[in-house]
Amino acid sequence: MSAFRTLIAFAALTTLFACANYRPLVDMRGVDPGKYESDLADCQRYAQLVTDPGVQAGVGAAVGALFGAAVAAAAGSSYDRYASARVGAVLGAAGGAGQGAETQINVVRNCMRGRGYSVLN
Repeated sequence: MSAFRTLIAFAALTTLFACANYRPLVDMRGVDPGKYESDLADCQRYAQLVTDPGVQAGVGAAVGALFGAAVAAAAGSSYDRYASARVGAVLGAAGGAGQGAETQINVVRNCMRGRGYSVLN
């Protein structure tokens, strides 16, 4: 079970690090680079307040574990409930972390658009 926790922690930290460094593709024509960097840092801080991918990964892991165990129990005794719960937890953690990361990316994009930048991606 220790390796399982390590995997979830690694996935959550990797996702969180990726979000903290997300830089949207912006049309920089006529943009003051210093102001851009300041605005981007502000928007990244706002994004970190919205949803923590680590928390989302934990919630996803719990839901996935319960779902995996329930499916194995419903399928009968030939399925290992614990193994199914572990697989469900890993899949749930990955999905939850990804959802939290996507939310943060959208916050950064919307924040930069709100500050007048032409966000391309």
